Amino acid sequence: MARISMRVDGMKVTDDVEPRTLLVQYLREGLGKTGTVIGCDTSNCGACTVHLDGDSVKSCNVLAVQADGCEVTTIEGLADTVDSDLHPVQEAFRECHGLQCGFCTPGMIMQSVDLLKRNPQPSEDEIREGIEGNLCRCTGYHNIVRAVQHAAGTEVNAL
Repeated sequence: MARISMRVDGMKVTDDVEPRTLLVQYLREGLGKTGTVIGCDTSNCGACTVHLDGDSVKSCNVLAVQADGCEVTTIEGLADTVDSDLHPVQEAFRECHGLQCGFCTPGMIMQSVDLLKRNPQPSEDEIREGIEGNLCRCTGYHNIVRAVQHAAGTEVNAL
């Protein structure tokens, strides 16, 4: 067993974990952060995307011991829990119907937040490139791209 300490969604946690435990497993099974979805276990789908020290990572590709001493933000920690307000990207996904079944949505939102942090005014092509590591099996990505544009304030009405 390995002893780890980290901050997850603003709360300090310390646990003993098997060294081979994936961060996604620790978040879901150890901490109950089930918004972080296990989609493929191969880093292909991006459903498990979280922020590790402010950068998006696919948590199925990170061992929990690698996150020792880090700050982890999950979809549950993204919103302002004091006022119960959604994060602007979450709100944009809601308003623009940037989801269908919802399975990919947490990872897609976390990746979009990271994209907008790095590029606050992305073009449509930059958005598509920025989320290309996150797969949605239900939509044609149109509303997802619209949601990111909406959150960035760059949405153009297509009428």
